[in-house]
Amino acid sequence: MKPGKLFFRLTAPLGVAVIMMLSQLSAHAGIFSVSPVRIYMAPKDRAVAVTLANEGDSEITLQADIYSWTQQPDGKDDLVLTEDLLMSPPIIKLAPKGRQVVRLAMLAPRDASRQMTYRMILREVPQNVPAKDKIQVPIALALNMPVFVTPPIAKSDVACSVKRTDADKLQAICSNTGTAYAQIREVLLKRGDLQLARFEGGEYLLPGASKTLPLKTKQAAESGTAELSVTFDDGKSQTATVTLP
Repeated sequence: MKPGKLFFRLTAPLGVAVIMMLSQLSAHAGIFSVSPVRIYMAPKDRAVAVTLANEGDSEITLQADIYSWTQQPDGKDDLVLTEDLLMSPPIIKLAPKGRQVVRLAMLAPRDASRQMTYRMILREVPQNVPAKDKIQVPIALALNMPVFVTPPIAKSDVACSVKRTDADKLQAICSNTGTAYAQIREVLLKRGDLQLARFEGGEYLLPGASKTLPLKTKQAAESGTAELSVTFDDGKSQTATVTLP
């Protein structure tokens, strides 16, 4: 058996029965979109507008939960339900192809020294839809969106180093000692015009946290100095000279 895969062997009549049962299953889920997908608030903002759209042909009901979002020193996310923010109304019914603008309001006192970070998880409330001669399986969709409340003085401060874990495997260790988030889109390790290793993604790095990012290499990189370039979600980048062990 290959890792990461699960195989089933069906024997008659059990196999026939399972196949017949699966053929009777019908999944029901709506299709919805949210704009913006990343929400920014200034300390002076009491609320911001969020647009919800039902892209499907059936009515859907959506519910929002707000979590305070922090990261442990190793970069692992911690989410805790909070009442700092409130979406009004908290439960929304959208007609087919319908659209509605809701308000995300800030209720907690602002922190003038650092960015406050949250996650809003917008979930579809499953609906029981009768289906003739079928077993209806409700599937609830969800969108997980970051919310940032940022004072003018809050800034990220990211520094990265490189670690070798094997002859041909490298990692970038990035730490944020600032007071606002950073999102790393690319890490590029070069020696002259030669690309040694690269990371592509969208890793969030909150204040006080560090993350280890795997670098993809085409071949083993020899020890010595190299240039490490880090690009962020705002298009800005920073470079530093590192030494490969």
